[in-house]
Parts: sequence; C-alpha cells; structure tokens
Amino acid sequence: MAYSLKQLNEAIRSDPQAFVDECDAAFHKKVETAAQKIADHRSESHIILLSGPSGSGKTTTALKIEEQLEKIGIETHTVSMDNYFNTVDPETAPRNREGAIDYESPFCLDVDLLNRHFAMLDRGETIHVPKYEFARQMRSDIMSQPMHLGPDELAIFEGIHALNDIIVGKNPRAFKLYIAARSNLRDEENGVTVFDHAWLRLCRRIVRDYQFRGSDAVFTLKMWPNVRRGEKLYISPYKENADLMFDSSLAFEFAVLKPMVVPLLEAVPAGKYEVVDDMLKAFDQIEALDSKYVAPDSLAREFIGGSTYDNH
Repeated sequence: MAYSLKQLNEAIRSDPQAFVDECDAAFHKKVETAAQKIADHRSESHIILLSGPSGSGKTTTALKIEEQLEKIGIETHTVSMDNYFNTVDPETAPRNREGAIDYESPFCLDVDLLNRHFAMLDRGETIHVPKYEFARQMRSDIMSQPMHLGPDELAIFEGIHALNDIIVGKNPRAFKLYIAARSNLRDEENGVTVFDHAWLRLCRRIVRDYQFRGSDAVFTLKMWPNVRRGEKLYISPYKENADLMFDSSLAFEFAVLKPMVVPLLEAVPAGKYEVVDDMLKAFDQIEALDSKYVAPDSLAREFIGGSTYDNH
C-alpha cells in the first residue's frame, strides 16, 4: 500500500483534525479485526506471538489489542519478550562477522525458558516472568512477576523475534501477528516514491530517542545499519509465519514528524549520512502538521510523546 503525497498535503491544508481522526479510526478498525481473529483462535492456544521490526509500534499496538480483547470480555496480559534476554556474558554471547556482540540475534534470548513458559501457560500453570535490567545488562529473577492464565485468558508476547522458527516451531498453535509500518508515500503524478516506509520507522526512532532519551539524531543513525542488518537476518525472513500482517503506518505521520525530526536531521553534519539528505529533500515536499491535532491515545504518540501509554 502507498499513501498519496497530493492527498496528504490537501488534507492537511483543508481539515487537519478530520484527517488525523480518520487515520486513527482506520487504525482502530485494524485493531478490532486483529482482536476478533485472536478471539476466534483462543481455543487453539492462550499465546499470541507479536513481532515486527524496530519502530513499528509493537508496544502500543499490543496494548491496544489487549484493550480491545478486554472490551469483548477476554482478559489479556501483554509481556515484553525483552525481559527474556539473557544476562550478557562476553564469553557466550552471539557475535557478528566483525566479532562484536550481536545484540540483534535471537540467541540473546533465553529461548528455552520462553518455550517452557508458553507450554506452562497453555497447561494452566503459573510462570514467573523475569525482569531485564538494561542498565546493568542483567536479567533479574528477584524482580519477576507471577502470571497465571484462566481458561479464557490470553497472553500477548511481543518482541522482534517472536515469529522466529526457534520459537514458532515449538508453539505452532499460538496466534502469530506481524506488525510493521509497510506503506510508502508516493507522488502519483510523477510516479515516484517520496518517502520510504523504512525511513518512516527511522524517523519514528530518531524522534522517540530524542523525546525519551535526549539523544541526537546521530545516536540513532549510527545504530540504524546494524538494526537493519538484524531485521534482514532475523525478522523479515519469518514474517510469513504470521497468521495476520498488520500495517502500523498512519498517513499523517509523515507530516506530524516533519517539524520534530527536520531540526534534528539538520543538526547532523552535512554529508555524514546520505539518507539524511534524502529525507530532508522528501520533507520539503510534505506539509507540516501540528501535534496538537493528535489524540493522546494515537499510535503516533508512542514516538512523539504525550501518550496515554507512556507509563508502559
């Protein structure tokens, strides 16, 4: 799918609030569809595996699906698979071709523990979800939280490796959901792509890293090639395992990100990253949108801040 540059700019100039509301409503319909498919599948397994590349909005989407399932009477729990990372041990950690620790590898996860927990939950047993402390690169079992699923309860496990064969292979009955911002922005009159969907995820990351960590764009851009390498090796090849693919892009995001990300991109030393020059040229063609039009519960708030999900 692709969004139209002309329609985007016209909508922002004519009635930005109506346009934003329409985009959010379309996203909510996708959430409702996903929740219903999961509900229909729950006799097969209590487990939902939710995957997608970085900057896809996995966390907010998982919580929105959880809310929708609870609206139809199905109590649901969302768990970040990041909590199942192994404590970093330089001697045993997976390495990339350059010899550095490969933090994008699925083998950074305690896959055996995950699979054991999935089986226990489906049998109605209690598990203790660990807590990963990123500051210390350690998994804490002391801070673990018990979880038990009733006969009609579900658990969403979200993480970049949720659909990898090493997990799906042991849990074939789990409902599998792949989330990604999959739509480009097209100049249909000239037949060209103005803004690539991977750029949208990159801009989401740049703004989020700045809003929540105080990091400049160079911080995010420096990591991006390794993130993309990990996606191509460990995430994209397994998206076909999904029972449902979910496009998490919002047409207005290109415009609402513009006033936030352009100053951050302009602060990057000229010529340092080719993608920066390309994105700045693209933003020149896009009307800017004030974030005041974006609702607190919009998916976009996961990246631009001011979200009702900020505490999660």
